[in-house]
Amino acid sequence: MPDISLKHKIALGLIPRIGDINARKLVSHFGSVEAIFHEPYRNLVKIPGIGGGLAKYISDRSYLDTAEKEVEYVTKNNIKTYFYLDNDYPFRLRQCDDSPVVFFFNGNCDLNAPKMLSVIGTRNATSRGKELCEKIIGGLAAGHPDLVIISGLAYGIDITSHKAALSHNLKTIGVLGHGFKTTYPAVHSAIARTMVNQGGLLTDFLSDALPERNNFIKRNRIIAGLSDATLVVESGIKGGALITADIASSYNRDVFAVPGRPDDQWSAGCNSLIKENKAALAESSDDIEYFLNWKPEKSKIPVQRKLFSDLDDTEKIICELLMKEGEMTIDNLCRSINIPVYKLSSLLLRMEFNGVLKCLPGNLYRFA
Repeated sequence: MPDISLKHKIALGLIPRIGDINARKLVSHFGSVEAIFHEPYRNLVKIPGIGGGLAKYISDRSYLDTAEKEVEYVTKNNIKTYFYLDNDYPFRLRQCDDSPVVFFFNGNCDLNAPKMLSVIGTRNATSRGKELCEKIIGGLAAGHPDLVIISGLAYGIDITSHKAALSHNLKTIGVLGHGFKTTYPAVHSAIARTMVNQGGLLTDFLSDALPERNNFIKRNRIIAGLSDATLVVESGIKGGALITADIASSYNRDVFAVPGRPDDQWSAGCNSLIKENKAALAESSDDIEYFLNWKPEKSKIPVQRKLFSDLDDTEKIICELLMKEGEMTIDNLCRSINIPVYKLSSLLLRMEFNGVLKCLPGNLYRFA
């Protein structure tokens, strides 16, 4: 049965200068969202904190017309609308005072999933940052197949985290800084379409809203609030990732940061978070599991060890060395096989994802 008040719920979020916090106060004052729009100007202006300017905006019925068009769009495209008083409004967002009064979701993911992790970072991600992001998500996926990864569909760490989640059969949610009629950046359109079937896309902007700078800053509160914790993989000393980390802290959510070299500009933000005790140091998925007390679902961990016939010559040599020595560092493997460390790193990462190897603290590897 259609929600006859949906138009009023969407319109409430469109009124200028109201904001998510004051919108809640208005609903509380009037008893329902519909009553706000039925109240005459002369009564609105008498409410403490409203004033003539705000009362004029509330009395403007054009917002209801705009909302009605949006109702037609979301209904036609099977997009779900969440209002903060709805029973299925995500409980994690409900705990945040400034969470969106109304937002839209296109996907098949449970927004109240047992485990949700936001993964964010710089748009100018290094190859090291991308590998670490993939490795951490892969490690979490092995023991937590119900985990949902949340990010912002941007370049760099964002899109790397979405791709890593998809490759490990995890659901992943992209929080957008625009409406559903746009995909930004456009190059991520194919990934976005895949995510709708393996997670979803979420926004609190109307469908025709364009990607503007302030929108991306605003959407960060959803990325932080929708998850149990936020992981920063790479970040400069300033940027959206640090803003999101600060918001997560204000919500009393755990924040993790992957450390980097002291002279690495793309790790300066992460190092600063750790140094100032604003984030816990995370070098692997084990650290996140430990701090969040996430117990691996061992019964669901797939055994994906490759047969030797599936390995190439270099992979076979690595396996033979590890079976003989038990454990080896990446430096010792480099010297034994005589290949560049950057090539070996990506090769070991792939073998670990395939369940052939296991990475231990201190860059030690052993045959799985």
